[in-house]
Amino acid sequence: METQRTSVVLGEEDFRLLKQFADNNSRVADHAMTLSYELKRAVVVKEQNLPPDSVRLNSTVKVRDLESGKEMVLTIVLPAFANINEKKISVLTPMGSALIGLRKGDQIDWKMPAGMKTFFIMDVWQNAQ
Repeated sequence: METQRTSVVLGEEDFRLLKQFADNNSRVADHAMTLSYELKRAVVVKEQNLPPDSVRLNSTVKVRDLESGKEMVLTIVLPAFANINEKKISVLTPMGSALIGLRKGDQIDWKMPAGMKTFFIMDVWQNAQ
């Protein structure tokens, strides 16, 4: 899993919430393409030090699949708020786990149900919580 930036950067509150979900939902906590793995390599910062273009809970993210060129706009949410019709995806999905903690301009290779995909983060918006 490679990104242009080496760090996953998370705010303290998101890290605390996500750690609880990852601990309860990951059967293979050290597997390289899981939320648990991403949390283990995360740099945790105070909310005021979080870069404004970071993907965090409740962020809306515009990504491009570099193979197909398809663009998607998704909002990363906790599992209880996931709603595919509203393009709200759980942070526990492969796409949610792939994007959390990254930033606008990052590129990531991630294993999806359809195989390995490379995504480019085109833009990130922060939504009110």
